[in-house]
Amino acid sequence: MNAPGLIHFFEERRGRGAPLVLVSIFETSGSTYSKAGTHMLIDDEGDFQGMLSGGCLEGDLALRASKVIESGTPQAVTYDLAQDDELWGLGVGCDGVMQVFLQALTAANGYEPFQAIATAMRGDRPAQLAIVIESGHPDVPPGAAAIGEGDRVRGLGLADGPAARLLQDVERAAYRQVVLDDRRIGVLTAKVQAPPRLLVLGAGPDAEPVVRFASELNWRCTVVDHRDAYVGSGSFAGAEKVLCLPAGKLAETLDLSQYQAAVVMSHHLASDRSYLEQLAATDMRYVGLLGPAARRDRLLSELGESGRRIATRLHGPAGIDIGGRGPAAIALSIIAEVQGVLQGRID
Repeated sequence: MNAPGLIHFFEERRGRGAPLVLVSIFETSGSTYSKAGTHMLIDDEGDFQGMLSGGCLEGDLALRASKVIESGTPQAVTYDLAQDDELWGLGVGCDGVMQVFLQALTAANGYEPFQAIATAMRGDRPAQLAIVIESGHPDVPPGAAAIGEGDRVRGLGLADGPAARLLQDVERAAYRQVVLDDRRIGVLTAKVQAPPRLLVLGAGPDAEPVVRFASELNWRCTVVDHRDAYVGSGSFAGAEKVLCLPAGKLAETLDLSQYQAAVVMSHHLASDRSYLEQLAATDMRYVGLLGPAARRDRLLSELGESGRRIATRLHGPAGIDIGGRGPAAIALSIIAEVQGVLQGRID
């Protein structure tokens, strides 16, 4: 999901009391543009944020959303794109089945469950979400939801007991059946993950495209450099923070446990050594280092025990080999590598 875009869209409409519809994919089969757990928002004027298809279904969803707002009744819809007719159908040309659920968000229901989703997307810990799609239980209506944050479980329109039951065994986005009081409930369960935080250590000109590409993925970036001239002249509009501070003060100034990845690119040997020493004390999943392999090996050797502690997580030279040259191509290769590591596709 485009978390910042969805949140901004949501907060603007909520601020003026406008109704919205949350559209959630709860099950797919075959080839589909998006998978279970993907969300989009549609307002009362048919404007939307987020995409479930390549633009093929959004118009039809906007029409359905207006009816959901008018009636207040949730609606489940199946799009069988394999059976779609080019002349009389939507003309999508895909070959899969997508099942979606539309539910109204209003001031009367506290804009739930998206209010809870937005809160989780702003945070730093994953949350577990359950949305009831269909139910034979009189106390668990379609559209009711639950969210779990750590050890805390909140029922959004549900009592705490059923809420906790719906959230058991949430490992991935999926539609599943849960039995409550001998009644079957069809529920979408998913993890709500805040966008990752990326630490860019160095504010030279080649750091600018790294931040730009990361911000396109909605990652939350912090840029740090010890040189005031670089910090002051750099173009980092997509960064959350841009800080000028001595390299040795990094861990004192920032909570490094909040970051999933870092790219060390100050091109200053002493600063890079200091950054790596501090990053070695963290559990950060990805640490990238610019420069040739010989420079990497020298720094690891000079760091001693800290070097041995970070060696298995250090990607140096940073980036996957895509055959490009120049700052933009290198930045693209770095962001691709970070994405691969965070998604478990690259060791």
